[in-house]
Amino acid sequence: MKIGILGGTFNPIHLAHLRIAEEARDRFDLDEVIFIPAATPPHKPLAGDLPFEVRCEMVRRAIAGNPRFCVSDMEGRRPGKSYSIDTLRTLSGERPQDEFYFIVGSDSYVDMGLWHDYAGIFACCNIVVMERPGTGTEDPVAALPPDVAGEFRYLPQERQLSHRSGHAVYFREGVLLDISSSAIRELAEAGSSIRYLVPDAVEAYIKEQGLYRNV
Repeated sequence: MKIGILGGTFNPIHLAHLRIAEEARDRFDLDEVIFIPAATPPHKPLAGDLPFEVRCEMVRRAIAGNPRFCVSDMEGRRPGKSYSIDTLRTLSGERPQDEFYFIVGSDSYVDMGLWHDYAGIFACCNIVVMERPGTGTEDPVAALPPDVAGEFRYLPQERQLSHRSGHAVYFREGVLLDISSSAIRELAEAGSSIRYLVPDAVEAYIKEQGLYRNV
């Protein structure tokens, strides 16, 4: 099976997350996309210290009704920081017959040199880079960490990097939805509407639980 992986804090999950996942699923004919909330983000503090279980519940509500989407709480069951490489290696070990596509925004791709064991990420799975507003990848090779750039061959017509492991980094444009979790939190804190930025079920849950009002 071809499996998409979309990680993040999902604080909260919003329509741009869902659209990125759907576009990757459609473009690469993925059998499934697994949303994996980060329990302990390694790169920056979690705004508002919202519990892992609450963020998982928002994802569950957001993807309800889409048979190709599912959520995993695996990072909440693992101690320590939520490093993507650990998650990817665990999944590869549990499902060796599957092919994985790690979905990231272009803003994350240009920062991958700051990630824990980024060389291992490139070597263990395919990566799908979806364009995000304000962050382009006009020169995909230049954006690579210098110490791994020699492991790739750029195929401009296909808009992809071929890694010596046999995996690839694909660059795809999609519907550019300029939505951010931080902006949604600010609106919710102020008591303003977040309708049409998050799924209706997520909006209702945020209101019911009074989330972000004291962030």
